[in-house]
Amino acid sequence: EKILSSSGRGALPLSSPSGASGQDKDPHSSVLTTTAGCSSICSPSPSPAYPPESAGLSLPSCSQAAGRSGTPAVLITITGYMKIKKPDAMVATGVLSSVQNFLRKCLIAVLSYGPMPNHIAFIMDGNRRYAKFRSIQQGAGHRVGFSTLISSLLYCYEMGVKYITVYAFSIDNFKRDPGEVESLMQLMEEKINGLLENRSVIDEINCKINIWGDLDLLCEPVRLAAQKLMASTAGNTGLVFSVCMPYNSTSEIVNAVNEICAERREMLQREHAGNWDGHDANNSVHSEISVADLDRHMYSAGCPDPDIVIRTSGETRLSNFLLWQTTFSHLQNPDTLWPDFSFRNLVCAILQYQRAYPYLEQNRKLAKKQL
Repeated sequence: EKILSSSGRGALPLSSPSGASGQDKDPHSSVLTTTAGCSSICSPSPSPAYPPESAGLSLPSCSQAAGRSGTPAVLITITGYMKIKKPDAMVATGVLSSVQNFLRKCLIAVLSYGPMPNHIAFIMDGNRRYAKFRSIQQGAGHRVGFSTLISSLLYCYEMGVKYITVYAFSIDNFKRDPGEVESLMQLMEEKINGLLENRSVIDEINCKINIWGDLDLLCEPVRLAAQKLMASTAGNTGLVFSVCMPYNSTSEIVNAVNEICAERREMLQREHAGNWDGHDANNSVHSEISVADLDRHMYSAGCPDPDIVIRTSGETRLSNFLLWQTTFSHLQNPDTLWPDFSFRNLVCAILQYQRAYPYLEQNRKLAKKQL
């Protein structure tokens, strides 16, 4: 199968899909899981040597998906020429850089004719495997992953995505080797302080940064740096960037219930200052906690639920991430390791979301009727 090149003068071969594509629905939730297709084709496995080189135009599933979603396949293929812009590895300059920027803007303009996600959540998986495959220090994988994160933020902002949430550090990660945990804490402190000192990225996208999680579990230097970063961006009105660290969804739900109980207890104490009955008060405090009450006390209060959840490295688990908020999210699991995640992967993710959008909207409407 061939399609016309962007010049219209030649034909570019497209390799045939390596397997059938399909969609499985998790019987225990309404999260749609794509088991094969665009994400697996567009995400090469094993990952290419870093930095990723333009790997031709072998994007059959992406092109087919584009045709079904109304996006011209010829524009999708231009993503094969685009390297992710990493601050320490950007080689495209001058005319080439201008051409890449122009093609990227054209592709984003075409994508915007379909339903665009308002909120994308990332589980940034594969940093350690990336370092292992390349025989580099383990911490180096996380450093490259941070560069990928900044690039992805800029791409999402350019696409008009309003909310980005990332799973940066799980509470369960404290069970890892102490040396690795200490190294990650040092990296967090370094990168947070770097954002505070050099605000070019934050100012460019007018970014508001939230830290979701139990900050008391962090070492003091990281905790203070995180609090300072949140305070310094609190007034920004652009992209809302939420970093989950140290976080898991179970802890978030328990924290929300505890806050509701504490709020009600305080209210009862004010109302019955002189006639406080501990037994009756406890019954009142724990009665009728509603979904709306929990929503109001979640870390994510005020943010819409994610439209897309992307877990890199091919893993299909949510790993206790945003379980309350992802009932109707489109779950995707490209094989690409997080440090290799590129603009092309992001385009494929949005195309898959656009194909699944009618199904997701139907489920949301049915859920609203049942409330």
